[in-house]
Amino acid sequence: MKNETFYSNAKLLITGEYVVLDGSWALATPLRVGQKMEVFEHAPTLLWKNFDRNGKLWFEAEFELSPDFKELFSSEKKISETLRLILKQTRKLNPAFLQNQGAEVHNHLSFEKEWGLGSSSTLINNLAQWAKIDPFDLQQNTFGGSGYDIACAAYDVPILFLKKNDKVEIIPIKINWPFKDELFFVYLNQKQNSRESISYYKQLPQADEKTLRQFSDLSTKFVLCATLDDFEKLIQKHEALMSKLLNLPPVKEKLFPDYPGSIKSLGAWGGDFVLVTRKDVQQYFPQKGFSIVFSFKDLVK
Repeated sequence: MKNETFYSNAKLLITGEYVVLDGSWALATPLRVGQKMEVFEHAPTLLWKNFDRNGKLWFEAEFELSPDFKELFSSEKKISETLRLILKQTRKLNPAFLQNQGAEVHNHLSFEKEWGLGSSSTLINNLAQWAKIDPFDLQQNTFGGSGYDIACAAYDVPILFLKKNDKVEIIPIKINWPFKDELFFVYLNQKQNSRESISYYKQLPQADEKTLRQFSDLSTKFVLCATLDDFEKLIQKHEALMSKLLNLPPVKEKLFPDYPGSIKSLGAWGGDFVLVTRKDVQQYFPQKGFSIVFSFKDLVK
């Protein structure tokens, strides 16, 4: 086995959170950060190491190459169990995967794993590349979800994404917003559990076709938007419609009612990053204790 390197982009879901699971078009974008996987020869086991964006080792484990990838050692049991599930599903999709040759795997994140930018999806996509299997199949067999994050892992431009009747449609697009320098991403100081959020959504009355069309229409309008004022109106419409569907207050109403610009949740409501308009962001949010702020141009590919 030769040494190999794989890379996948992190992601942000700009529109269509939750409803992308039910067949709404969603706007998503790959990011300038991601995860690199390096694979080295190693016998006769699988040695696994995860490094953070500062190069610090934060997880390691060793597994037999047996059918259930029996754990020989791990620094954290819960992570090891999840990894074993992923490895077993990988071999299910490719029975020849790691059958006769061990490996040492180094995973390098270029973002904090707590940020919710895709530490799982980038891992799934890298592993699928290595094992030569379909990353969408591997995701469905492990974490589930719509798959927009897997699409972003492999694309280097923003996309419109649709999953309907188990078929995925991806349209690469170019975002020509002239107001990009007025857009920022703010981290809310807590990671939201995507699976818990999906579970909550699935317990609600399902979005009807009219609602899905409304969200799809908003996604298209976001792409074609020409002014910041129109963009903020779209944010307000999207947040109001999603708030009604989820029976949850919008993030601006809940946390930042006095902010002069618009604020939009991205992905699971209640954590991770929000999209914020207007340059007041650089004074307002750090004063409120939210110091992790990225400009649109610094984060989005």
